Amino acid sequence: MSFVEGKVPARLKLIHGFGAVAFGVKDSGFSFFLLLFYNQVLGMDAGLVSLALLIALVVDAIIDPILGNLSDRTYTRWGRRLPWLYAAPIPLAFAWVVMWSPPGSEAPSFLGLVGIAIVVRVLLSACEVPSVSLLPEITADYDERTTLFRYRYLSGWFGGIVMMMLAYTVFMPGAEGLLQREGYIAFGTFGAILMAVSVLGSALGQHRLVAHLPETKPEPFSLKGAFSEIIEAFSERAFLIFAAGGLAAYVSQGMTFSISNYVNVFVWQFDRIALQLYPIILFLSVVLMFFIVSPMHKHLGKPKSAAVSALVSLGLFLLPYLLLLGGLWPEVGTTLSTGLYFTFLVFANTMGIVVMISASSMIAEIVEAYLERTGRRAEGAFYSGNWLVQKCATGLGIFLTGQIIRMSQLSSDAAPGEVPQEVISDIILMYGGISIVLALIAAYWLGRFPIRREDHEARVAALAARRASQEQEAHSHK
Repeated sequence: MSFVEGKVPARLKLIHGFGAVAFGVKDSGFSFFLLLFYNQVLGMDAGLVSLALLIALVVDAIIDPILGNLSDRTYTRWGRRLPWLYAAPIPLAFAWVVMWSPPGSEAPSFLGLVGIAIVVRVLLSACEVPSVSLLPEITADYDERTTLFRYRYLSGWFGGIVMMMLAYTVFMPGAEGLLQREGYIAFGTFGAILMAVSVLGSALGQHRLVAHLPETKPEPFSLKGAFSEIIEAFSERAFLIFAAGGLAAYVSQGMTFSISNYVNVFVWQFDRIALQLYPIILFLSVVLMFFIVSPMHKHLGKPKSAAVSALVSLGLFLLPYLLLLGGLWPEVGTTLSTGLYFTFLVFANTMGIVVMISASSMIAEIVEAYLERTGRRAEGAFYSGNWLVQKCATGLGIFLTGQIIRMSQLSSDAAPGEVPQEVISDIILMYGGISIVLALIAAYWLGRFPIRREDHEARVAALAARRASQEQEAHSHK
């Protein structure tokens, strides 16, 4: 039974979504800045850094099913999720600070970087998995779930973009820009505070609604049970289809985020003002998404919305690079070049976010399919399964960026405007070619997701009727 029947109050949408700010802070840090910081600022090899981040993501992804299973089996007077949301954010904040100001202000060893990255990611998962697992419990409505995900994505992007804007304008504004070592200390400290405030604030705001004993006491936790449940989740046909498309979409996102600062600085030769405008352009795309994703879901459904958006985003993303290679683009670094690129970027990113929201929202529908088949709710298992797919894929995306930079032979002391043209061309061709393959895979599989609106609504009605019948039978036996 859902916590809310009918329309979800706007206040609850805002409060629930606010918890995703921490995820956005983490995402902008890991995806946009961490590789650049450890490679260009601390001097570590880009291939080694990307490998360390990939290992951390894979370890985190393996731990996620355990966290999801623990969350599903937490049985307290505060419910299943809130204890996690109160316990994890403060340790997360301390670990985040250490990652951006390593001891001695020097590059850590390879294993040291792997270790702190694992700690940060596991603690973030202990916040995010329980938080997002609340969503299908809050409402079973097909469209209201989309709305809740809109607020989560808006908040997540807001957190990430705030950190990007502060990085470009406050923490690292000088002549050295993103190469200022001292700026990353302030970047990490402010991000840590924002993470803790968002998770704790969201938990407190939802406390009255969700803080009560679960309807049924779950089975005790066991490692075998945790992994058998995730295996059972992957046996759901709908989840397998989602995972195939989501894997490609997440690899593409991880690669795009982690390579952004490289292409912005070395390919498009953004000046300081352009770098400061960049996060604003990204946030504009999030605002545009907020207004188009619900109409798209209502008219096309979630699977078709994801497929169409993946293809449109790919076309808009590739065109500037093709024009640049073809000699048909204005001189890079000029106002005309930057403005034109921003125009393509805002719409390409809008459609890319629609893909992600559509895919994430699909998982909520799998919860009821699993409930109908097994009689058990397992939101944590499915969302930890999603994080397993997402984190392995994102790690692979960051790893691909590291290999693209390595194979292009971009030097660790490269200066904008002085990079040989063959290096720029190699970066564009490798990046663009991989992006085409990933977008086509994502569009194909997400478009084949088998649970449509009518299927979900019929299933929710059938489950409600079954529950009413069971309650009536139980009452008649008293």
